[in-house]
Amino acid sequence: MSDQIKVLVVDDSSLVRKIITDIIESDPMIKVIGTANNGKTAIYRNNELDPDVITMDIEMPILDGLSALDTIIRTNPKPVIMLSVLTQHGAEATFKALDIGAVDFVPKPSSVLSLSVDEIGELLISKIKSVYRLKIRLRSKGDDKTDHPGRAGKDIPGRAEKCFEQGCISSKIVGIGTSTGGPSALMRVFRGFPRNFPSPVLVVQHMPEGFTRAFSERLNDNSHLIVKEAENNDDIIPGHGYIAPGHSHLSIEKKDGRYKIKLNKGEKKSGHRPSIDVLFNSLAENAGSETVGVIMTGMGKDGAEGIMKIKSRGGYTVAQDEKTSVVYGMNRVAVENGAVKDVVPVDEIAHKIIAHI
Repeated sequence: MSDQIKVLVVDDSSLVRKIITDIIESDPMIKVIGTANNGKTAIYRNNELDPDVITMDIEMPILDGLSALDTIIRTNPKPVIMLSVLTQHGAEATFKALDIGAVDFVPKPSSVLSLSVDEIGELLISKIKSVYRLKIRLRSKGDDKTDHPGRAGKDIPGRAEKCFEQGCISSKIVGIGTSTGGPSALMRVFRGFPRNFPSPVLVVQHMPEGFTRAFSERLNDNSHLIVKEAENNDDIIPGHGYIAPGHSHLSIEKKDGRYKIKLNKGEKKSGHRPSIDVLFNSLAENAGSETVGVIMTGMGKDGAEGIMKIKSRGGYTVAQDEKTSVVYGMNRVAVENGAVKDVVPVDEIAHKIIAHI
């Protein structure tokens, strides 16, 4: 088939290369056109074979996956999906890869993960299909600069600035949903929240079980919010961020005038658990017009139904624009459905949130 998606598989283990190749080629739309056992060879094969997508291991001899990724994004960029192990070091390296320019990651099969080889294979194939048409921007040295926490604080509207300085509390609840391309985009949004941010922020990021705790720690270390992986019955506190765990839906309930987090392992909704729609529907039903709903980069349509409900209940809604999205999918559906008040670049999302709390 001339229109097959061409994939380069990079891993230092010949067994893993064969497993990944067999998984990928179980789908007739995808063809492995080459493999590499280290980062140096991966760079050469990328230039030689011109694949549509690359799967990249992190720990390799001669040249590791992060160094190879950095060179590929700077010289001949392609959509790169990382293969990640669930360890503290592996999670940190994975999020570093996403900062460098990888579009997504899938976990390697592991006894500590509940995902089976078949489930990981299905995940990998779906991600390859979703990103293969992406045009990855050539990365320059200037792109290494990152914003410091609270950058958006300079743009706080006058009404809110005094409130933040005094440590006031808002009745609003912020809900954010994102998927492919989300970790790096969320980092940019969270860095925009100033000190004394007066609302809680609840997040569903489509991410495999086990990685959400490491991701919440990363957000906590890089923003003014106190961020944690959500636990059942957590009190929802202003100035705190709660990340849905990779195994459970996240919703809220109001009891004795206070909001609490509820987790459940019910059936997938919109193809996901956790589901953005579950969070957004819960916010619309319980907080109504006091909700700020944000939908960001990601494939599929999860969240489009829920954010429409937020808008219909009088809440404020905002979406990440196409230009700054890795995949303009979920947010596109929400925008086309008329569920979104404002569509802005990722670096303006925090400002929009601040202006509406």
